[in-house]
Amino acid sequence: MKKPHWVIEKERAKRAAAAETVWLFGLHAVRDALENPAREKLRLVLTRNAADRLGDAVAASGIEAEIVDARRFDVPLDPSSVHQGAALEAKPLDWGGLDEVLARPGPGILVLLDRVSDPHNVGAVLRSAEVFGARAVIGVARHSAPETGALAKAASGALERQPYLRLRNLADTMERLRDEGWRLLALAGEGETSIGAALAQGETEKIALVMGAEGPGLRERTRELCDTLVRIEAAGSFGSLNVSNAAAVALYAARAAQGDAPA
Repeated sequence: MKKPHWVIEKERAKRAAAAETVWLFGLHAVRDALENPAREKLRLVLTRNAADRLGDAVAASGIEAEIVDARRFDVPLDPSSVHQGAALEAKPLDWGGLDEVLARPGPGILVLLDRVSDPHNVGAVLRSAEVFGARAVIGVARHSAPETGALAKAASGALERQPYLRLRNLADTMERLRDEGWRLLALAGEGETSIGAALAQGETEKIALVMGAEGPGLRERTRELCDTLVRIEAAGSFGSLNVSNAAAVALYAARAAQGDAPA
């Protein structure tokens, strides 16, 4: 019996994902990846100076490094990449799916990114999400930043520890979260209330912070599925934050509302 077209496409996508690799670069990102037992490591390229600085992590990882001349750092990186003499080819991390995220008991915070595609912004969001204990950062599969060396470097190690899921349909994800008791707060400059006021007035056990890309912002369907549009209060009339800075402020506020903000 001939396989349906959708089955063939699904199998093809699975094979392509299995063959995909990512080049991580920079001393910090490479060290954290080497120290992550969940990261499948394929090829490590280092200058002598980088090898000296990463010696303990290399030894513990079990991978043999290729030592190269700093003037001939022949790995497929963008010429503008600040690699610091360290690059690691690896498989992307597999954080599972939404079921694993929602299965954890107790209070939680999620960050949902609506088509935020800049790797530096997403990396910075991951870094803040780790600091403030978010369960996961969730983007859309086709319009969010994939796992890349630039994202890993911006995340400053958080990529190895902070779950980052790229799901097929953000609207379906949001509807499921609402069904399971999550409160969806969308950040927008024209929000009807401040995030502080919104958190003070409603349920705070399960909070999903929804953020759009700079410029386009949130899509209409995304707005419709949120419980409340909230804003971050600015001291002046023209103040604004980029998505990664706004995420850090919102994460701090959400964690404070749950009674567990760091000093």
